[in-house]
Amino acid sequence: MGDGRILTARGVSKVYRTGAESVTALNDVSLEVPRGQLVSVMGPSGSGKTTLLNCLSGLDDVDSGSVEVDGIDITRMSDAARTRHRAGSMGFIFQAFNLIPVFSAVENVELPLLLARRPAREARAAATSTLERVGLGSRLGHRPAELSGGEQQRVAVARALAGSPSIVWADEPTGNLDSETAEAVMGLLHELHRDGLTVLLVTHDEALGASAQRRVVVRDGLIVGDELL
Repeated sequence: MGDGRILTARGVSKVYRTGAESVTALNDVSLEVPRGQLVSVMGPSGSGKTTLLNCLSGLDDVDSGSVEVDGIDITRMSDAARTRHRAGSMGFIFQAFNLIPVFSAVENVELPLLLARRPAREARAAATSTLERVGLGSRLGHRPAELSGGEQQRVAVARALAGSPSIVWADEPTGNLDSETAEAVMGLLHELHRDGLTVLLVTHDEALGASAQRRVVVRDGLIVGDELL
């Protein structure tokens, strides 16, 4: 985008309906993120943090409002177009590593590239080089069960990065890791951010949240705090 913003959300609302009941998860939320910023999203359990990430990234539909990522309004896209846009310009890291158990590390990383119709040789080369970048060059052929929790999350980070995304969404990426391993994974994300990557990080960890450039606080579906750190 010409003005330097990678994300612009305006008036985003999300309501979950179950039978006769409805719960407002996001209520008229607006947010802008400049390209290259590392933003932590914090708040109590059930505050709407993950819903915010899912709506901003297009994983969930919004009930009202608009979300532009890289200058494209993803709320106006069909599901198929939005899926292609995510595959081409976004990376995702989750608390549950979401690795395929029967696939090796390199196969897990190359799979999204193959689904995005990258040539097989190109996908394998990108997966290999990205795993080397996160320190797993010697573990390419290992399956998830043969890797430690920290190594599995590094595979997940490599999978998010292999397609050279414009933005990475990370939802509690250290939630299943011990403190030492969590620190190593966050160190990796900070290193990637210093290289110019935009990262939106949902976390309940105060220390991790404070290590970002900017902290956004969500409560009851509203942004109640937004500060540069």
